[in-house]
Amino acid sequence: MEKFQPPTLEDVARKAAVSTATVSRCLSRPGTVRQATRERVMQVVSELGYTPNFGAQAMAARRTNTIGAVIPTMDNAIFAKGLQAFQEEISSRGASLLVASSSYKKDLEEKQIRALIARGVDALLLIGDDRDEEIYEYLAKRHIPYVLAWNHRKAASHTYVGFDNFQAAYAMAERVLQHGHRRIAMIAGITEGNDRAFDRRAGVRKALSDHGIADADFSVVECVYSIDAAGDAFETILGTGRRPTAVICGNDVLAAGAILRAKAMGISVPGGISVTGFDDIELSTVVDPGVTTVHVPHRRMGKTAATVLFSALKNRQPKSRKLETHIIERQSLAPPAS
Repeated sequence: MEKFQPPTLEDVARKAAVSTATVSRCLSRPGTVRQATRERVMQVVSELGYTPNFGAQAMAARRTNTIGAVIPTMDNAIFAKGLQAFQEEISSRGASLLVASSSYKKDLEEKQIRALIARGVDALLLIGDDRDEEIYEYLAKRHIPYVLAWNHRKAASHTYVGFDNFQAAYAMAERVLQHGHRRIAMIAGITEGNDRAFDRRAGVRKALSDHGIADADFSVVECVYSIDAAGDAFETILGTGRRPTAVICGNDVLAAGAILRAKAMGISVPGGISVTGFDDIELSTVVDPGVTTVHVPHRRMGKTAATVLFSALKNRQPKSRKLETHIIERQSLAPPAS
């Protein structure tokens, strides 16, 4: 019985009437090949059943064409759109994505970073910058490029592709104040180990301070990002001191939890109390009333992060990219009842 000989790159090139280099580009960087040529080559690949030897390619190039990403959670849609756009962009450049979720635990994130590098990822997408300096030293020693997304700070030692959480939260607090609210509370995410949550809380506090709101008229409860936890935090806030007329929430999940619990308690939103969110994920549009929130350009952030990482992989000096946010007004914010 004749031994099966798998088709080679040369076989594909010969039948498609192109060079082997063109076949390689169709498989690893399809966006660099004209559509008609790419379609012809991929048709031949399918007909012959050709499978590229990516392992050999990786050894030759000392690259695996694999990008790693560690995100804090997969439990809700906070990171979904950005990660999807990131994956689409790296895929168009012939790379694959390995994703891990750290559950907002710094020690687990550290293990995942090391595990992804052990698997040979060429670069990393990380969320925020609050991690031990040892991790950054570990990445530098191994010459692993990384991008920090979902935040933007002026630290020259990191490459950011994100937005200023402090300023975005400051702007939301100012909008609440412009509606006439003076007794304001906040349901924040857990700030320990989470620079985005920390900056949002600090931004709200600074805006209120700048407008003469005393600490006695501002209460904060931190909780995990879940509907039930936000509902419990809402009840806690209403049970302490003077009842606020507005609750600023650290993201849309927390805002949805606050609104649902308010309804369960017979409190009208925004008639009895106003609620705001942050992120502008789809949840903010399906809750009744719709959530006034900070719009984050998730897809643009994901695509830009991928572009910056590939620039770094080409031995170019990556530059941080600051993206702008803006407030989306829906029905959950209104002036306080007189």
